Amino acid sequence: MAELPSSTTTAGFHEDGGERPTAPGSADTAGKENGGRVSQESSSGGNRRIMKYDLSEYTLDGSVDLKGNPSVRAKTGGWKACPFILGNEVCERLAYYGISTNLVVYLTKVLHQGNSKASTNVTNWQGTCYITTLIGGFFADAYLGRYWTIAVFSTIYFIGMVLLTLSAAVPSLKPDSCQRGTCEPASGSQLAVFYLALYLIALGTGGIKPCVSSFGADQFDDNHDKERARKTSFFNWFYFSINIGALVSASVLVYIQTHVGWGWGFGVPAVAMGIAIASFFFGTALYRHQKPGGSPLARIAQVLVATFRKLSVRVPSDPHDLNEVQDKESAIQGSRKIRHTKAYRFLDRAATPGPNDMKTVKEQGLVSHWRLVTVTQVEEVKILIRMAPIWLSTIVFSTVYAQMSTLFVVQGTRMNTSMGPNFNIPAASLSIFDTLSVIFWVPIYDRLLVPFVRRYSEHVRGFTQTQRMGIGLFISILSMVAAAVVEIERLRIAKNSGLLDNGVAEVPMSIFWQIPQYFLIGLAEVFTFIGQLEFFYDQAPDAMRSLASALSLTTVALGNYLSSLLVTIISSITEKNGKPGWIPDNINRGHIDYFFWLLAVLSLLNLGFYIICAHFYQYKSVYAEVDEDDETAPRPPEHRSKREEQE
Repeated sequence: MAELPSSTTTAGFHEDGGERPTAPGSADTAGKENGGRVSQESSSGGNRRIMKYDLSEYTLDGSVDLKGNPSVRAKTGGWKACPFILGNEVCERLAYYGISTNLVVYLTKVLHQGNSKASTNVTNWQGTCYITTLIGGFFADAYLGRYWTIAVFSTIYFIGMVLLTLSAAVPSLKPDSCQRGTCEPASGSQLAVFYLALYLIALGTGGIKPCVSSFGADQFDDNHDKERARKTSFFNWFYFSINIGALVSASVLVYIQTHVGWGWGFGVPAVAMGIAIASFFFGTALYRHQKPGGSPLARIAQVLVATFRKLSVRVPSDPHDLNEVQDKESAIQGSRKIRHTKAYRFLDRAATPGPNDMKTVKEQGLVSHWRLVTVTQVEEVKILIRMAPIWLSTIVFSTVYAQMSTLFVVQGTRMNTSMGPNFNIPAASLSIFDTLSVIFWVPIYDRLLVPFVRRYSEHVRGFTQTQRMGIGLFISILSMVAAAVVEIERLRIAKNSGLLDNGVAEVPMSIFWQIPQYFLIGLAEVFTFIGQLEFFYDQAPDAMRSLASALSLTTVALGNYLSSLLVTIISSITEKNGKPGWIPDNINRGHIDYFFWLLAVLSLLNLGFYIICAHFYQYKSVYAEVDEDDETAPRPPEHRSKREEQE
């Protein structure tokens, strides 16, 4: 139920405006907590000044410890809590990639599935791993909080890992080895155990994936100058941790699975997942927690229903007349109040008191949230609408990223893979250069590039979040150009060597010519994927951060689906009239360079769309302390009454 009338007494600041944020709360309160010491800092707009307070011993972002008590700044959060979270991420990613990297080989060599069926099963599973992030994000924001969501879904994850290890180690849970060319397929019960394990893992990894990065970011107080700046570094090192886990999986675990056995190959990731859980729980006393704010889907529905029920109600020209709570905190638990914006004004009807609302107040004192909501709740929906175009712009980038496990590998298989007289490098293993690229560029970006750019931009992050993602989108175009150029040269050499009709032989061109395209994608990840993680955490409504992080991760699944769709469409168009098409089995007679050029053009068009969206994007603005010169700041009821009398 919503109280009416009510208001707030605070002004605001932009979340990504580059200024040093200030403590939420009244001047009197902050002054008493900090001995009355007050200083001033320029706001991002440069046209007014906002107050900046010395900080108390408690965090000012509403975070609490596990028992629900206010978090003590010196004893909780910050980098002291992050090693446990980053350690968890390294081990969890090692476990995940320890399965996904070589899963298609297990399906074909051990379970005796065909290439097409095995490939489909792998892509379906990987897509599920990213779609289930929506489940974890919803439960974290609505009911459990991020800590308990990670705890619950990690347990499910570990159970799945143990069951998968058993399915590979126990002879009765897998088919017999091939005898004289005859391979017995896996039985129904064997497949049931295997898929139960696999999809328990998908549920577990999806449940924790949107929560770990958000939970790590929760350890830094947005209202503390230094902690806010360090939050950007956290996202950089978080992604660095992911790639450390991936590097170990692509090298050590693939070797164990290939040369030692699948029982050990899946057992080691299971142990790693157990270590991940232990690392996470060891840091419990140091963590800061954000309280769950209730179902975000219900709040969105309430805004839409209330708007629809008031189609005939006129939205007041003065935003002070919209409904908002008077307390410093918003009506949504775990969320700061969000400043009113002029965009999508039709949604303001949901926060406009109507005649029936006034009547309800007089008779009952409260109004249903399905009839009247607060400005903050309306702004939550507006924020999601504003973020949608940015979200759409990152899908094409994920399509480019997907080429590392598809056409880059196809291209590499028809190149010279020898490393000396006795060793050939698998084409798929070249993706290790993408991982090495990320590991190389993250420290450079965090320790060298950001301080250098900050010196000129005067932005706490160096680049704004939208600038950072845009740079990555541009670099991804270069990776497709590099891949196309390599393919043009490969086809030229194949023609000169008389290998156009030989779809099996290697073209005398070293596979290491592919390194630049992998390295460029790794660099693009440092800008776009990490920037995307930070953007969707920082710009999301406070009580929807896990769900927003889950939405950002769904672009990976959608990028893979878009890649498959493009390949299907291009093949159907180019293979007409008996032509081999762009992507035939014998790629020496094809033109996958055309496909790379197509992705480069699509990426360029997508970059143009993104630049427009980023230019008009309005960063989230939350309330800080009182600014009497700010005419857009809501005023308390008595101020409203005086203004109405004057009018």
